[in-house]
Amino acid sequence: MQSKEKPDHNSDILSDSAKTNETISPHMVTADSIQSGKVPVVHAGMQQAVSELQPKISTYSLATTSTVLQPLPLVEQRSESERSLREWLSIWWEGIRPAYLMLSLLPVVLGSVTAWTQSISAKTPRGNFHPFKFAITIIAVLMLQMSAHLINDYYDFLRGIDTHNSLGPSGLIQQGIIKPVRVLVVGLIALGLGTLLGALVAVSGGWLIIVFGVIGILAAYFYSGIPKGLSSLALGEIVSFFIFGPLITIGSYVVQTGHLDRIVYIYSISLGLLATAVIHLNNMRDIESDAPAGKLTLASLLGFRLSRTLYVILVVGAYAPIVALGLPRHAPHALLIVLWTLPTLVIAITTVLRTTSPASLHTAMLETLKLETLFTILLMVALIVIAFLPVLIHLSWFALPF
Repeated sequence: MQSKEKPDHNSDILSDSAKTNETISPHMVTADSIQSGKVPVVHAGMQQAVSELQPKISTYSLATTSTVLQPLPLVEQRSESERSLREWLSIWWEGIRPAYLMLSLLPVVLGSVTAWTQSISAKTPRGNFHPFKFAITIIAVLMLQMSAHLINDYYDFLRGIDTHNSLGPSGLIQQGIIKPVRVLVVGLIALGLGTLLGALVAVSGGWLIIVFGVIGILAAYFYSGIPKGLSSLALGEIVSFFIFGPLITIGSYVVQTGHLDRIVYIYSISLGLLATAVIHLNNMRDIESDAPAGKLTLASLLGFRLSRTLYVILVVGAYAPIVALGLPRHAPHALLIVLWTLPTLVIAITTVLRTTSPASLHTAMLETLKLETLFTILLMVALIVIAFLPVLIHLSWFALPF
């Protein structure tokens, strides 16, 4: 008695599956339901048998899309309605990264103090100072920098830059605290307010302040507010030098005096170099997160070794203009008190030279911000001493009894 051979369903299914794979591009295959024990697993490289139930097959393309994926926050955030006004203010305050605001605040104060000390004389011992213009200038500049921070966070989020970098962005978007579109809206509002206040100052400052203001506004937006912002074209350091150095310092001086002076330009170079060092360290810290997102920075072009060399040149070079002014005979030697910041300089340089860790570079960046702050304060103290010393000598001379 001859036995009939049972049809091999598995071999038929494997044959049909192989034919299908020859004509269809790679897709993900999912099944609605499969009975347990009906799907034998075979060797690698072979197809997996599908049960005789002939389940419905769904296919999905694996092609990449331009959809922005928001990372899961490290800590689950409370709903917006549960936050108090104090919490909201604290959140936004941290979001604008207040430590970095010193980059724009310091040149405003230095330019204004330089203008004031140059107006001090025996006839005008109090000098000439315009507090209203000073206050408006500070608010306008801070608004523009805050807008640059928020706009930068939004567009970096869209491009996938700093998505998982806890040291880089403010965390408003990355931690799910604020919706991305609200960060952009607040950034644009700050940009508008800064523009209006800047226009108010420019009315009394003349055409030069108007030009400076327009440049500052464009830099605040285009630094990262376009698909290929200035910060993504290895221009971040150059833009930072001109904005946080000559532009704000000279602009603040002109607002107070109405004219230019060579000496304030020399002072602005030092602040510009120190601010550039801060931005350069920021880019060194973010090399690992910027490269996969296609963000090109000077630090990524140079690599760590040359980037360290550039950092040392920037911070040491900041002292050169001041030392050159204070060393010669009969020069204002009080300027040399900025050398009291040398211990802080050594700490910052040694930290940068000894590490490649993002956390350590972040610490060095904060140390460089501290260096710039102390440097500017001591420079302003020197300018005040230089301005008032002749006046005090003159007044004491006339006060002597004869």
